[in-house]
Amino acid sequence: MVDGFEKDRFASRLASIPGVQPMPSIGDWILLQVEQPAELARRVNRRLAPGVMSVPRNLAGTVRIHVGDPKANERLLKTLRDLVA
Repeated sequence: MVDGFEKDRFASRLASIPGVQPMPSIGDWILLQVEQPAELARRVNRRLAPGVMSVPRNLAGTVRIHVGDPKANERLLKTLRDLVA
């Protein structure tokens, strides 16, 4: 389980990416409101690893990511910045 500090830090860093809006989330997951969620998830998963980002079925315009260790989170942040820019 991820500590609350890392989840808060990660969510704050995600919010600094234009076009990415973290939403209230529970557990080790963060829900993000984004444009073109299926395309973004496909590109992130292709670049990092399958399943890093998923698209929830009942929440339009969102993707879901798992909060990992700081190193993995930074890798995901960099990838999102590159792909959303």
